[in-house]
Amino acid sequence: MPLAEWRDTKETIHRFAQVVGKIRLAASPRRNHWWNVPFHLTGRGITTRPMGQVDGTRIFTIDFDFVDHQLVVTTVEGRTVAFSLLGQSVASFHRLTLEALVALGVDVEIAHPRPFDLPDAARPFAEDVEHAAYDPVWANRYWQVLSQVALVLEEFAAGFSGKVSAVHHFWHTFDLACTRFSGKHVDQPPQVDRVAREAYSREVISFGFWFGDAGSDKPAFYSYTAPEPADLTHEPLTPAAAEWIPRAGSHLAVLPYDDVRGQADPKGTVLAFYESAYLAGARRAGWDIDALACPHGITDPCLTATRP
Repeated sequence: MPLAEWRDTKETIHRFAQVVGKIRLAASPRRNHWWNVPFHLTGRGITTRPMGQVDGTRIFTIDFDFVDHQLVVTTVEGRTVAFSLLGQSVASFHRLTLEALVALGVDVEIAHPRPFDLPDAARPFAEDVEHAAYDPVWANRYWQVLSQVALVLEEFAAGFSGKVSAVHHFWHTFDLACTRFSGKHVDQPPQVDRVAREAYSREVISFGFWFGDAGSDKPAFYSYTAPEPADLTHEPLTPAAAEWIPRAGSHLAVLPYDDVRGQADPKGTVLAFYESAYLAGARRAGWDIDALACPHGITDPCLTATRP
């Protein structure tokens, strides 16, 4: 997924996702660490999951179909409105999405109908005719890569018995992530914004994948520990291509996607990378690694990893 070859499509899809993500934010009950707002993977794209029943809103779901390249809005009664993603600007996508909700009798209001934490954050979705690139080949490949990485993250998540998030596709940062928690409370400085305050109210080690951004144009697997313990970057990472890089005042463990694709065992390489990053953060932060272990997704010592 070389970023330079699909950057225009990525920037458009990212803003499409923010339109729908803000609807999800408005129509779902609040969950710790904003777990109510990300997308999840489906067999054809990404989904909001069912939402509604907030202030009497009917139950509905919004799905991106990256096989037939449609946005599909469906109510619990089975009524559906869909439109093509091809040829849409952010402005027309925003308008058609709201029209679909009205046609289905869904009453949702986006509190701030503009991008969040993007360079054009001051421009309303309804006025963005600049972002209109949509290459269906790259859109489909984006979903395929997400699907592959999500399954690797699911397998990695199985090795931890403590509090752990689902595998989330965040429309804010446009990454795929899964997070482990120690349970330790973190006192955030007063100047920290409310999004970050909730996201990092507990000590975490997070693992994920992003497609590249303004800071780095290479898609990569990553991990970080927050708050970052002292001397974290002294810990070794696996494989040799992985490294610690500075980012936003802390450090990321990073393994380039292209280096993984060239390995004889790509999945095993990513799992080993995530495990090395986890052990680095857990050791430095003083987590009880043995007590939190969950080999093969099993917590009962009388069971084995064999299938029934």
